[in-house]
Amino acid sequence: MKKEFAVIGLGRFGGSICRALAEEGLEVLAIDNNEDRVNQYAAIASHAVVGDTTDEAVLKSLGIRNFDHVIVAIGDNIQASILTTLILKELGVNKVTVKAQNDYHEKVLRKIGADQVVHPERDMGRRIAHNIVSNNVLDYLELSDEHSIVEIVANDRLSGNSIIHLDIRAKYGINIVAIKRGREIIVSPQANELIEKDDILIVIGADADINRFEKKVMG
Repeated sequence: MKKEFAVIGLGRFGGSICRALAEEGLEVLAIDNNEDRVNQYAAIASHAVVGDTTDEAVLKSLGIRNFDHVIVAIGDNIQASILTTLILKELGVNKVTVKAQNDYHEKVLRKIGADQVVHPERDMGRRIAHNIVSNNVLDYLELSDEHSIVEIVANDRLSGNSIIHLDIRAKYGINIVAIKRGREIIVSPQANELIEKDDILIVIGADADINRFEKKVMG
């Protein structure tokens, strides 16, 4: 059976999630209290409805407890975000992901039972800043406050060296978990794998260790 999703709040963030889920062929219920926004997604989502999700009766009438995953993407109204999340968890929704405006908002959301809290603007800002600072970094994904996965383009210093010769894990405390080479992806590369120029190294580790590696080896 296909999983069913509901997206509450059809601003830029919620709308993009709704569109992406629909493009994957998944069942999506789009909800917003703004009729114009709902109309924009009527042809994209499986169902699109106008509703006030701070009203428990509205959520019950939509059968929200039957959805596998509900994403609360309400914009600037923190009170509505918190109240909606609280009602969803009280109604027994299995998984609730919520967009947080700030750290205080996140603390409250976690206390009332949100399963996952995201900071799209903050995280995207960090991602872009990281890419700007280092010419060799293609992408950056934050795993926690202190650990990340990054895609790094191999330069001349790395080219022609094997992973064991570079001894990156011992020297920098980071791991190369995969290598992209053209259309090929080498998962869990062997220690004797030779790195070629312009290989994309997918590296995981603590932010401080990754930064140290970038400065000393990538230049």
